[in-house]
Amino acid sequence: MEIDRRRFLALAAALGLTPGAARAALATGDGPLYLSARKRGGRDEAVLLDGTGRDRLAIPMPSRGHSFAIDPVARRAVVFGRQPGFFALGFSFHGGEPVALPLHEERHFFGHGAFVDGGRLLAATENDFEAGRGVLGLYDATPGGAYRRVGEFDTGGIGPHEVILMPDGKTLCVANGGILTHPDYGKLELNLDTMRPSLAYIDAASGELLERAELAPALHRLSIRHLALAGDGAVWFGCQYMGPAADRPALVGRHRRGARLELFEGPPETLRNMRNYVGSVSVDASGGIVATSSPVGGQVIYWDAGSGRCLGTTALADGCGVAPAAQGGFLVSSGLGAMLRTDAEGQESPVLAPSREMSWDNHFRVVPAQAA
Repeated sequence: MEIDRRRFLALAAALGLTPGAARAALATGDGPLYLSARKRGGRDEAVLLDGTGRDRLAIPMPSRGHSFAIDPVARRAVVFGRQPGFFALGFSFHGGEPVALPLHEERHFFGHGAFVDGGRLLAATENDFEAGRGVLGLYDATPGGAYRRVGEFDTGGIGPHEVILMPDGKTLCVANGGILTHPDYGKLELNLDTMRPSLAYIDAASGELLERAELAPALHRLSIRHLALAGDGAVWFGCQYMGPAADRPALVGRHRRGARLELFEGPPETLRNMRNYVGSVSVDASGGIVATSSPVGGQVIYWDAGSGRCLGTTALADGCGVAPAAQGGFLVSSGLGAMLRTDAEGQESPVLAPSREMSWDNHFRVVPAQAA
């Protein structure tokens, strides 16, 4: 990635880097940038960093963050509070004061969002907790719009978690986890017997529900949570199972518009070690390999995006954040502060060592190349 020298040196000075350190950082600045939330020294922050784990920008947050909506063209992002989230902050990669998004008094954030309409609008997954339905909150993301809330779309389900923009630039795909919650009861699941998880495809301009794909009734406790787009346009998803701990349902799946949801188990030992929990889904730079993390199982699992075949695993204690690395493979972050470069062939190289002062949160997001 080409970075304007003056702009970077000014940013480095704002971050407290010496001129020599800033020039050294600039010399290694050819790779992509990443976003993650973390706790460092007791402080919650959203951080922009490079592939070596070096900070470029840190934004303080009032509590734990979760994931981001990214606008690579305008070089900005929004970080969302962890579910149930009652804050979201918009910020520029160039620094400056972050902007707090207004939130309807009967809504909370679910931790994810996406820019649409060429960056003019932000859609955020939210809980209409009094009505018990999922919505996409819509915010004015135009210059001077100050992220003013301008409306909402129904997601066609309960408990929407991740939302992504499809390759056509006009359709949003929402993972409706199916779990009814209310902030008065924290994360307590209020409808385990009646859950109906689904993928919902929504027209980003009108809010029309274009398609909804549901799991079989026998899998109604398999909450669909996280999403990623493979190179062929298929949506890959990761689930968290809310049924008996001894059950071993498949937790990773794929969907193509107009078809049924497909699920992939992998080897029995791999499935067992996931402990019924997928925390993040990512696709490598080629678009052909999918990585799914299980922080409670301490492993990242790799899948062939074409066949669904399990390609291997990487062990990492509390490893959850996964993002594509520049030269293939993935960068994986841990709640224990570590960061690794990994791939499906079993190669591993440390980027950051575990640290008592650092804890990476659930998601690790690459800034798309359009930001170059």
